[in-house]
Amino acid sequence: MEPVIIVLIILVVLVFIALIKTIQVIPQASAAIVERFGRYTRTLNAGLNIVVPFIDTIRNRIDLREQVVPFPPQPVITQDNLVVNIDTVIYYQVTDARAATYEVASYIQAIEQLTVTTLRNIIGGMDLERTLTSREEINAALRGVLDEATGKWGIRVNRVELKAIEPPTSIQDSMEKQMRADRDKRAAILQAEGVRQSEILRAEGEKQSQILRAEGEAKAAALRAEGEAQAVRTVFEAIHAGDPDQKLLSYQYLQMLPKIAEGDANKLWIVPSEIGDALKGLSGAVGNFGSSLGGNGATANVPAQERRETPSID
Repeated sequence: MEPVIIVLIILVVLVFIALIKTIQVIPQASAAIVERFGRYTRTLNAGLNIVVPFIDTIRNRIDLREQVVPFPPQPVITQDNLVVNIDTVIYYQVTDARAATYEVASYIQAIEQLTVTTLRNIIGGMDLERTLTSREEINAALRGVLDEATGKWGIRVNRVELKAIEPPTSIQDSMEKQMRADRDKRAAILQAEGVRQSEILRAEGEKQSQILRAEGEAKAAALRAEGEAQAVRTVFEAIHAGDPDQKLLSYQYLQMLPKIAEGDANKLWIVPSEIGDALKGLSGAVGNFGSSLGGNGATANVPAQERRETPSID
């Protein structure tokens, strides 16, 4: 009985193993390659799948999700014979599990080598300055070549990115010095423009101030002259309205003579010729006034000899 039990136990274990091998559960976004006696049979998709145990074997399980693979820095020579190190990142996705298994031995290694060679071809036709400023162009060209080459492998390259472009240390120092010089130049130009604009604004302000001051002085002078003219006109009209005679004018003229002589700066006093006429008019007025008081005048009582000694006012 014991051998029979042992055989039964062995049979149960074999059945259990067969059941395990028969039922295959494939996760979502994954695929499995099934071979029968070493030959491709079918591709198992996500879900519960039944295979023939001990006859069908699963060759490879492939993740169908988008994958990200960074590649180490690669030395690349530019058109102007400068060596730069470029880091790349590839975003790819397996679209055909059978082709990715049987068309290429290792699609990751194949993509890396293809990226390096393609990158050298692209950068070899650019100088350093264009390489540093044309990342989008390099990414687009690299993605186009990789997507075309990896299509037969069941791989789709969705995106290619250049993480870093590192020129030689000496070139970096030269670039930093050039950038510093450019910044200093721009700063000096901006400062000079600021000073120039400030001087222009200051000159414009002074010019405007002088113009306004001159206009104010001109208006003040015009108003002053207009005021003086109005005063003269008023005096003239008052004189004509009062109808003064020669005697009154002579008297007023004599009253103004002391005011003319006022001031410490008056070293020389020129007597105008009209003073004689004024004095004549004044003497005539005084004579008429005396005649009205004394009948024949004050000179009538003065002896003839005294009258002869008195000098003439003229």
